[in-house]
Amino acid sequence: MLGRHEAGEDSAILLYLPRAIEVTLGDGLEPRRIDGTDFFLWRGPRALVPPRYRVRWRDESGARERHDPYAFAPELDGGSLASFGRGAHHSAWEMLGAIPRVRDGIAGVRFAVWAPHAERVSVVGPFCAWDGRQYPMSAHGSSGVFELFIPGLAPGEIYKFEIRHRASGALQLKSDPYARSAELRPATASRVAASAAHAWRDADWLAARASRGWLHAPMSIYEAHLGSWRRHADGRFLSYRELADTLVPYVRDLGYTHIELLPVTEHPLDDSWGYQTTGYFAPTSRHGSPDDLRHFIDACHAADIGVLLDWVPGHFPRDSHGLARFDGETLYEYADPRRGEHRDWGTLVFDYERNEVRSFLLSSACYWLEEFHFDGLRVDAVASMLYLDFSRQGDFVPNRHGGRENLEAIAFLRELNAIVHARFPGAVVIAEESTDWPMVSRPTDHGGLGFSMKWNMGWMHDTLAYFGKDPLFRSHHHRLLTFAMMYAYTENFVLPLSHDEVVHLKRSLLGRMPGDAWQRLANLRLLYLYQWTMPGRKLLFMGGEFGQETEWDFARELPWALARDPAHAGITQLVRDLNRLYTTEPALYRHDFEPQGFEWLDCDDAASSILAWVRRDGARHVIVALNFTPVPRLELRLGVPEAGRYREILNSDSAYYGGGNVGNPLPIATAPTAHRGRPHSLVVTLPPLGGVVLTRDAS
Repeated sequence: MLGRHEAGEDSAILLYLPRAIEVTLGDGLEPRRIDGTDFFLWRGPRALVPPRYRVRWRDESGARERHDPYAFAPELDGGSLASFGRGAHHSAWEMLGAIPRVRDGIAGVRFAVWAPHAERVSVVGPFCAWDGRQYPMSAHGSSGVFELFIPGLAPGEIYKFEIRHRASGALQLKSDPYARSAELRPATASRVAASAAHAWRDADWLAARASRGWLHAPMSIYEAHLGSWRRHADGRFLSYRELADTLVPYVRDLGYTHIELLPVTEHPLDDSWGYQTTGYFAPTSRHGSPDDLRHFIDACHAADIGVLLDWVPGHFPRDSHGLARFDGETLYEYADPRRGEHRDWGTLVFDYERNEVRSFLLSSACYWLEEFHFDGLRVDAVASMLYLDFSRQGDFVPNRHGGRENLEAIAFLRELNAIVHARFPGAVVIAEESTDWPMVSRPTDHGGLGFSMKWNMGWMHDTLAYFGKDPLFRSHHHRLLTFAMMYAYTENFVLPLSHDEVVHLKRSLLGRMPGDAWQRLANLRLLYLYQWTMPGRKLLFMGGEFGQETEWDFARELPWALARDPAHAGITQLVRDLNRLYTTEPALYRHDFEPQGFEWLDCDDAASSILAWVRRDGARHVIVALNFTPVPRLELRLGVPEAGRYREILNSDSAYYGGGNVGNPLPIATAPTAHRGRPHSLVVTLPPLGGVVLTRDAS
């Protein structure tokens, strides 16, 4: 209705200007008010009004002027809309949201949103006093997409969508699902983001990533929550740029290959740590702008550090400004609450069956990898997506075959992984999946879900249960340490000691350890040696690298004063040396996912609580031997794969790490004494609550 309409040489221009007292069009033309309304109509020869005409009017606030938004035709094409409607649009951020544009030399912002149950959608903000009558959007037929170009708006402007439900007439104010920036909480408006201005310098990194072959490359991950790693003295968050100057060199010095960020997608509640996301295309404004985040990731790549994003497609919060009942009805979520709600978390479940929702989520995944050069995604709470009865105590809707599997979510995850691996060479997708679902990290064409890797939650639970026991009783629980090798190659596993294990009264990793202060630190060093030398990629949450004594508190920075204590600094030095050894010794990573990379030397000496194994890369091997009691093991005989001289290259009891220096300072020669089926053996000393790594000297 609004805007210019032409017939032959004549034009009609219809304007809608609530509260306008008088109106002028173009060069002094005066449209007439339609009686009893706020509509103004001008008719006349088309030559009198230029295509992009301006409107001037006066209301109680004074004189105003603008280009008429309705002089600009909608520009979204049918092909893009159809692709979005099929669930096949994987770059939907280029179509929807708020995009700065210049049309016919006139700068402005194109807004587009999907709201199929809406009778009307308007763009609102301070530029129109939040009056939804000012900027109603044009509907694209049955697609459910509304669009409007508003000339004169610029990046930095805040906005929302006012949505009127077509049946009830109820009005809602909603943030933009495709917004690329947002206000700092507790404010909830979306913000028009400028086009990316960051000049990337990581072309060599991306090329190397594509050719590296992640299956046989080391991966040691520092998991970080940016809001509580460090803060300013007054409690303010560090910016992404400040983190580039502080966190990046810190992680590089520790020798990690990757940083995994707890969700930096925009979220309204700090307490959710980012896991209740409202901005699936917006980096949180807590730390700066989207370009600031690009700068941080570029700095990581310059330091030879990959960056993983914790991404949450499994659920979303009920906040009234967000996705919940977005256009007055269930839209992004399943309609049936038995499928559409996570009651334990108080959140809603995406409707993976709806094509447009799949386009939304797949586009979000691709957005972070393409626009921010993330090197992979860690997908949160995959089990909650796979099972219809997840945490529902039997109150669930079975699938069409009568089963408990969410068939649409399974198809979505397979599509997600196929797209990421094809479109972003070398990028990884890691599942946090806590059940025994088979083939999570196996290719989709082999019947798997297609993830690159999966967190080994069984290993984590068993390991922490074992280390929490008094060494006097550990002999009765030996299997907790050995059982993981029974299934170690069923998936491509990450061994995680994550944020989830140091919250909710679980205590810190150090706090879980039994014994006096010395024994607790020794146990923690032994835990890390065990983790870093077992098959599987490594992950440790921040604070663990210096043995944080208290649980993680998201509301304040880590207790950095503790890190300067000599005993705790020793833990940091051990983590640093473990990373150096792991990333430079192919025997410790090359075959993390393949059985030829591991062999037990001693796995059944439960009475002594000792374990020993070999890690291999072809002919090269290292030996790992661990003692889980506070009693030194002197003259312990180990069968070895080859005769020769072995030397100790790492000892968790080293004085450098705060230990007592019990070990093997001199090289050890094998003897032709058979032991446990091997013709050659070594006699070694194992420190109390400690372990050693040995390598064979070249002949």
